[in-house]
Amino acid sequence: MVEPGVVRRRFASHAAGSDIAVIEGNRGLFDGQDADGTHSTAALAGLLGAPVALVVCVQKMTRTTAALIRGCLSFPPRADIVGVILNKVAGRRHADIVSSAVTKACGLPVLGVIPRLGDDAALIPGRHLGLVTPAEWGLAMGCGGGRHRLAGLDARLLAVAGRHLDVEGLIAAAGKAAPLAGGVERRDPAETPSVKKRVRIAYFKDRVFTFYYPENLEALAARGAELVGVSSLDDDSLPDADALYIGGGFPETHAERLAGNRPMMDSVRAASDAGLPIYAECGGLIYLSRSIVFQGVRHPMAGVFPVDLLMHPRPAGHGYTRARVDRPNPFFATGSEIKGHEFHYSAPRLIPREARTCLRVELGTGLGDRRDGLVHGNAMACFTHIHADGARDWAARMVSQAATFAEKWRGRHAAPSGLDAAANQI
Repeated sequence: MVEPGVVRRRFASHAAGSDIAVIEGNRGLFDGQDADGTHSTAALAGLLGAPVALVVCVQKMTRTTAALIRGCLSFPPRADIVGVILNKVAGRRHADIVSSAVTKACGLPVLGVIPRLGDDAALIPGRHLGLVTPAEWGLAMGCGGGRHRLAGLDARLLAVAGRHLDVEGLIAAAGKAAPLAGGVERRDPAETPSVKKRVRIAYFKDRVFTFYYPENLEALAARGAELVGVSSLDDDSLPDADALYIGGGFPETHAERLAGNRPMMDSVRAASDAGLPIYAECGGLIYLSRSIVFQGVRHPMAGVFPVDLLMHPRPAGHGYTRARVDRPNPFFATGSEIKGHEFHYSAPRLIPREARTCLRVELGTGLGDRRDGLVHGNAMACFTHIHADGARDWAARMVSQAATFAEKWRGRHAAPSGLDAAANQI
């Protein structure tokens, strides 16, 4: 989604001032977009010059583990594997045999031996899109204070790490990373305020909508936006704001409560009808749809777009995406290329003729029929998630649209600002 040089710069910026930066690998070490492992964890490690601690599940294996690791040591692109962590070890004897085989055959230190911890789902519950998020964990386990229960989980995981990982060995391995060339820029030169007067951009910030790339929010702030968090569950209307950003999340699992907060949904729809710029992705698209059927029950949503969604038992779209902007919209120039990713189980029953779209999907699924990017007035919603570092004009256009909306409503007959003025106009 992002050019290699920008990845390096962003990593260096975030790592500045830290002793160690830990990068979580995605899937297997060499798994990527294609058979060549493009965009794999190994490729990323090479891009950043990062040493690799290889985690291997050794359940029902002993010496074969060493054979697998030797294959990883020589497989292209060559990764700088500096140690191995054995996972799901059956017991002391199992650990001794596997550790001895790895050390002898691979010449690598074993930096951790983690036993089977029982029922993984009891430790951290999961569902259709992966693990339950920390914001929801307490609720998912049928208890109140999620923070308290999550703190208990932190303590348990810390105890597992302290007992079963060679922390000093991992620290030493991290110290083998070479310095990144080119120094560190804390701010992209392109991240300059887009408007003279600061605008307010609201965004859903609660246990339903939790997926935002931090850089997306940072890019909006860097270009002159004041970010205002709002709850889709607990607030009954949008605050005074000049635009709205709705990120990804799990609205389907909270559909009953979301639909029960009709005042907020009516507020969003009224604001959209009044011209409020709204950008939504994936979970935000679900919220702005007409309805969603989840586990056989239909739940009405905000109704900004005339689309009815259905949750499927398997992913409707999953992986990297690429789309071409082929129709006018508030946030992307016609003709530009959009790179992103998608992971959703929901899809429209059909795309009605009255639903306008602006993206021609070249890679991925989107809404289906090679389309994505619903548009209604100044609102746009996609199943595709973008990253601000890869969609360089998105934040500037979002802020510019917000400034135009603010000027339109705040300059009219000394009316109240932002959404209050929009409501009065309606």
